This record gives sequence, C-alpha cells and structure tokens, in this order.
Amino acid sequence: MKLTVSGKSVYCYTGGRANQPGRPTLVLIHGAGHDHSVWTLQSRYFATHGWNVLVPDLPGHGQSEGPQRESIGELADWVGLLLEAAGIGPTLLAGHSMGSLVALETAARFPTRVSLLALIGSVAPMPVAAPLLEATLANRDKAHAMINQWSYAPGSQLGSSSIPGMNLTAINERLMQRQALGVLHRDMSACNAYAGGFEAAAKVRCPTLLLSAAQDRMTSPKAITPLAEAFGQETPLRKLVIPAAGHAMMAEAPGAVLEGLWNFAGAFASSLQERP
Repeated sequence: MKLTVSGKSVYCYTGGRANQPGRPTLVLIHGAGHDHSVWTLQSRYFATHGWNVLVPDLPGHGQSEGPQRESIGELADWVGLLLEAAGIGPTLLAGHSMGSLVALETAARFPTRVSLLALIGSVAPMPVAAPLLEATLANRDKAHAMINQWSYAPGSQLGSSSIPGMNLTAINERLMQRQALGVLHRDMSACNAYAGGFEAAAKVRCPTLLLSAAQDRMTSPKAITPLAEAFGQETPLRKLVIPAAGHAMMAEAPGAVLEGLWNFAGAFASSLQERP
C-alpha cells in the first residue's frame, strides 16, 4: 500500500492482507541499506493471525520517495508522522539494527502511539567501524562484503539456510545493491552519530523486548547490558537470545524471531487494548 507522509509517497508492505479496524498493528522498521523485504515471514504470519501489519520502506529506500533522513532523530520524527498518517491503534513497534534505534527514539518521543516495543539486534551506542564507514562512501562492493562477513553466522556464510536453496549472503548483497548511491553511507553515519539511546530508554514506559542473537558480531548480546540498564524499573523488560544466528537473524532464524515477537505480544496483550 502507499501512504503520503510530508507530501511524499511511502511504500508500506502489509503482509499480503488489507488492514482492518479494531485490530492491533505490528510496525516493523528495517535496518541500514535495507527495505521492507527483510521482514517477509514475520509480517505475513502476523497479518494472517489477527493483526494489521505496516512495514515501510524508510524515506529514500526501496519504493519510498526521498529525501533520505540524515539522523536517527529525524527518522523517529518521520515514523511518528507515518503512524499518524496510517491512523492505526495499539501498536507493537519493532526495529532491527539501525531500525531498533529508530524504534527506541520513536517510543520515547511518541509514547501514546507505541504500546509495545521490540529492539532486535540492538545496542546503544551503535558505533560503526571506521573502515566500514569509509568503505560505504568509497567502495560499496567492499562495504557489502564486510557487512556480510560480520552479519552472518559462520554456517550461513558456508551456505546453510533454514530455507533450502537460499543463498542468504547473496540475497543480502543484492538487496543492498538495489539502494541508491549514498543510502548505506548515510544510514551508517546516522547509527554512528546517535548518542541518545540511554536518554530515550529512560523515557520508555511500555513493555520492551530486547531480542539478540548469540553469534551476532555487530551487536553482541553482551554489549546490550548498558542499554538494558538504562530502562527505568517501571518498564517491563524482557530479554531473549536466539542461539544459532548472527546479526541477520530475521533471515538466519526467521522462525525464532517470529516466535519471540509473537510470544512477547501475547504476554502483554492487555497493553494492546484500545485506550479510551
């Protein structure tokens, strides 16, 4: 479906189902250099099991018009406008990697619009290694190779996949190649510059899931502790670590990511009731 946000066309995937009034909504935010397609399994399951689903291509990504936003704060404000334009009710907002920072900042800035929050493959701060940041500007192919090397568990790099016949690293490389020149660099720069994670976490009051993967070399589960400690004691906080996946866990362990989101939503179903 297409929505208009700030006068620009935005593509949103809905899991193959039309959204219906009265249902809770799952909103999924992709990471750097990606688009809505990284969420295919999770979005389709929720859409066929009683949920509305909204999976946008961020500005300047995929099928959404630019201009691309330059910072996590600007992206969070854009997501707030997207939620308003969509006219949706109780929302589970989830984001992966860069998208997790956007989701976190959105929940802090627009608390009445976010009922549940899920941060997937997240740490704060989220620094980007200088060689990778330089490569995103000077040598895209090298940057893509570095991202694939660090994003996937060793088995996935050798051809292992939960879906027979799928080459996960080749698919990810092609996805990044489809983005316009400069998109990946600006995304990575936004992650590298974001310093508001702890402040945002302290403002969040809704139930929050921190979903990590044991073999993640970009946002290690051990590195999430400072962010977890930044949430207030009044924030219901859950942690889940998927054992056999790396940073690209939606592709490497799609069922486990889905199960984590689904169980989290079920555990806090009361938070998804329409507010008076």
